Amino acid sequence: MRQTVKLLAVIEATTVTGPAKNLLAFCRRARADEPLGEGLPRVETTVVTFERAGANDNAAPNDFVKAARDAGLETEVLRERFRFDTRVVGELRRVVERRAPDVLQTHMVKSHFFAKLSGLGKRLPWVAYHHGYTTTDLKMRAYNQLNRWSLPSAARVVTVCGPFAEQLARTGVDSKRIRVLHNSVVAPAPPPAEEVLAVRARLGLKEDEKVLLAVGRLSREKGHADLVRAVARLRETGPDVDFKLVILGEGPERAAVEEEARRLGVFERIVFAGHASDVRPFYALADALALPSHSEGSPNVLLEAMAAGVPVAATRVGGVPEIASNEETALLVPAHAPDALAEAFGRLLSDAQTARALAARAREHVLAHFSPEAYARALVGIYGELVPDALARVETSAHAVGS
Repeated sequence: MRQTVKLLAVIEATTVTGPAKNLLAFCRRARADEPLGEGLPRVETTVVTFERAGANDNAAPNDFVKAARDAGLETEVLRERFRFDTRVVGELRRVVERRAPDVLQTHMVKSHFFAKLSGLGKRLPWVAYHHGYTTTDLKMRAYNQLNRWSLPSAARVVTVCGPFAEQLARTGVDSKRIRVLHNSVVAPAPPPAEEVLAVRARLGLKEDEKVLLAVGRLSREKGHADLVRAVARLRETGPDVDFKLVILGEGPERAAVEEEARRLGVFERIVFAGHASDVRPFYALADALALPSHSEGSPNVLLEAMAAGVPVAATRVGGVPEIASNEETALLVPAHAPDALAEAFGRLLSDAQTARALAARAREHVLAHFSPEAYARALVGIYGELVPDALARVETSAHAVGS
């Protein structure tokens, strides 16, 4: 019989963000009846998350908890009075006593902090997920310092790209404990044609108008101001292509991005589409994807666009060049370079042959190398480094079945 590793995954999430999406996808795949590979156990996960007292009393669970339960996962919700309420430490210890996991896994700064503060990181094999540092304000800088206190104590720190691994090593994490594991992607099912037409109509896009799509939170490190400048440059010097930039997402920089678009005289070329729970119709109507970020880890939007067959122009930052190759599966340019972005956008929007070839190679590449199966096998292998007897039990069972 195939053996099982019991995982307790602690994450702060109220919506299905990128890290939450990856966690749920892994949990579904790693517990499946089909084996991940010879000698690998299945993984049964209990998800632990936090909810502010009074924020959701007598109401339905938040979007993340609902998604976890819909996926058939056991969930525990720790009630807190404020964000770093140390009172939840005792409840977290009690959850561990009840669930008796083989491995403790944490996501996001608060989960890492409580794993160390509670002492659970010493009692259990502890895998900490690192999704990157940001320095947008004093609060985030303080959170980053908490990570620098917590993460060196983890048995393994899983991060999403090589540059982040180097950064972790510089801030005190033993490089022998660091593992790089990029995000995974599933080829999206094509949306119904009528949904795509409905989105195009809602956005006010003409039938023959090309669409340059940007997906992501409007925060400074995502480079939307550079994107607007690139659109202005493309309008001045690029090919005579009728196009609109559709920005999908919300965030604190929206007003500043809108103001920059007005200043440069390109506001009428941009559609601020807000948040969408289903991105598939937007990929389906896009002629190219723009990823102008100043920093990235393993961007889900890049993987999703490549899997959806959308040609990509992106900045060469973080883990982007570990996923896509310039002139092979995408067009990659330096960060903070609107002119270079504009040139790449012009090529993708005006040269259909180049765009199709890049998109086809990109789709083949990500589906072969960034699948959920490959991701799950790699992560379960990391658990095996920490709980070798689980793998030994699997091998013993396999030999017994075969004898």
